[in-house]
Amino acid sequence: MTEDARIRVLYGDTDAMGQAYYGNYLRWFESGRAEWFRGKGTSYRELEAQGMYLPVIEAHCRYRQPAFYDDILLIRTRFRFAGPARLRFDCELRREGSTEMLAEGYTIHVCVTRDRRVLRPSAELRAVLVED
Repeated sequence: MTEDARIRVLYGDTDAMGQAYYGNYLRWFESGRAEWFRGKGTSYRELEAQGMYLPVIEAHCRYRQPAFYDDILLIRTRFRFAGPARLRFDCELRREGSTEMLAEGYTIHVCVTRDRRVLRPSAELRAVLVED
């Protein structure tokens, strides 16, 4: 399943050249993941209340074109399993109204308990992840 999130580039998100600071792209990927979960009817908070945590263990971003102050970005997020306890979220960032890709990347998460023991996603989480 794919979900799109929208976010506006704030002035504080930009550097002296007026383009978005590179570190913000991973934050925007996080916004995309959060909205992806909300689109599925849940949230990180609800997962944590059930004793499941999803720390990032790998992240990658390929920058293609800069985003600028006041741009509205569309963040497209897709999910797939990367292993029995690993979750992969692929993200694409585009400027609203354009098909040109600004950045693409992914994050890989591992499902763990509060005390950092690896666990397979629960049946409830798996149902959320694979639901169409």
